[in-house]
Amino acid sequence: MRILKKSSAKRVPEEEDRAEQRADRSVLAMLLAIKLVVLPFGGIAYEILQNKTLGGFFGWLAVWNQWDSQHYQDVAHYGYVTEGDQRPWIVFFPLFPWLVRWFAILFRDYLLSAFVVSTVSSIALVLVLRRLAELDVDRAVAINAVWFMLIFPTSYFLHIGYTESTFLAFALGSFLAARRGKWWLAGLTGAFASLTRLNGLLLVPALACEAFLQYRADAGQRKLRREWLWIALVGVGSAVYLLINYKVHGDPFAFLTFQRERFFKTPAWPWVGIIKVWTWQWGDPRRGLMNGPIEVFFILLGLAGTVWCWKKLRISYAVWMGLNWLLFTSTSMVNSVPRYTLILFPIFVLFAVFTAGRPVWSRALTFLSLMFMTLFISLFVQGAWAY
Repeated sequence: MRILKKSSAKRVPEEEDRAEQRADRSVLAMLLAIKLVVLPFGGIAYEILQNKTLGGFFGWLAVWNQWDSQHYQDVAHYGYVTEGDQRPWIVFFPLFPWLVRWFAILFRDYLLSAFVVSTVSSIALVLVLRRLAELDVDRAVAINAVWFMLIFPTSYFLHIGYTESTFLAFALGSFLAARRGKWWLAGLTGAFASLTRLNGLLLVPALACEAFLQYRADAGQRKLRREWLWIALVGVGSAVYLLINYKVHGDPFAFLTFQRERFFKTPAWPWVGIIKVWTWQWGDPRRGLMNGPIEVFFILLGLAGTVWCWKKLRISYAVWMGLNWLLFTSTSMVNSVPRYTLILFPIFVLFAVFTAGRPVWSRALTFLSLMFMTLFISLFVQGAWAY
């Protein structure tokens, strides 16, 4: 398999602009279609499976207000606190709840504001992913990469009160800015990413690798560029988060304490947590499958995707994937890997490249993705663990 390169044929600027607009409309239409199916389906699944009626518009939104979504809204509403059951919520990075709080000034509702933030972020995300992918593949393949992201089994997290769409929009924006040589923008968007999730800090080595690739490609005049120093700006987001930890709890690394005490996570070699996932006795068949073999499948998918990316895409993307994979497996309690796999965005480009010209494979992958997304959504809206 080879990456499908963009056509070298030159276009009139007006034609190129119209083609860009059509491509943007395509990915936005896909996003809207998926969103208009996923969100109502959650309510329908809840009413059928629970045999209960959801009351009004906010009832259909509230069915998605499960697990960490509630904690982000607590932070948005009350901030980080030093007493009570909400003390451990310092483990949740601040940018997403800050955005929710700002939108709540307008909408007067934190749950609705969380949906608005994710909607705006998901719009930015599909536009950025399409442009980023198109730097390496044909436009049709880039659009398909967006499709495979939107139908990924855990892609419903892109539409609800979770950080996935916001984080990915900033992280991919950082990569796109770096690829285009706008390093100040790469550093700035990277800083926002690192203020949204711990994974954002991994943009530093990934962007440094991207800088090296550009240095190596400059065969005529290889020289270090001062603008690459903007990469250090990524760390500002993480520094702000550590400062918040210190201000609230008197320890810049207080979040690690709460990760251990509340979420039973401590640093460990990857095989420690992976073996535990495979061998742990979860107590019932549903948890046994969801927290066992399905978690392991996505762990292996991320690992295989990293190797695949190393061979077929840019090394900077492989560094991003590999370091993220190590981050969410190097813990004593490995969980939520199916959701975390969304962060490994090059997988969707690889899916699109692999299925280009292979309609049977494309349909099979689409069917499997939608089948498991349907299962996970049906569990999630009932309050069951679905990553």
